[in-house]
Amino acid sequence: MKYFYYIFFCLFLFSCTSNTIYKQPKNLIPKDSMVALLTDMYIASSANGKKDKLLKREKNYTILVYEKYKIDTTRFDISNKYYTSKIEEYTEILEKVSSNIDSLSNIIKKERSIYDSIHGGKKRIMNDSTIDPREMEYDDMPQMLMEKNSKLLKGRKLNIKN
Repeated sequence: MKYFYYIFFCLFLFSCTSNTIYKQPKNLIPKDSMVALLTDMYIASSANGKKDKLLKREKNYTILVYEKYKIDTTRFDISNKYYTSKIEEYTEILEKVSSNIDSLSNIIKKERSIYDSIHGGKKRIMNDSTIDPREMEYDDMPQMLMEKNSKLLKGRKLNIKN
């Protein structure tokens, strides 16, 4: 009976291995393309829940990101799942995404300061009860940021294969 417990214990230990390493899928999105894609996805997801100029309907910018890179949600999910199973690679990808977002943020800050200096530094004042849609600025910020991200990556060749 003692041997049975030892064998059972050993089998239990060997069965506790991690099965989170996925095999590389056939249509894996390359790292550099995944960085650009995730940058746009984070920008798009930050705008989810925002309403349009007339404060009527919300826009879903993630669909625009999928259309921009000509991929579908399943391909993104498979690639994302593969990269998340390899922590070191995914951390490297997310660090690059973070630096891209920081550089885009700096560009937007510079453009806002230039815009404010040209227009006399008028501050936007928003009243809780009434908002004039014509006075709102940067309502299409996610779309603009995705375009700026495309301009930053213009020199690079993205390898997204269908």
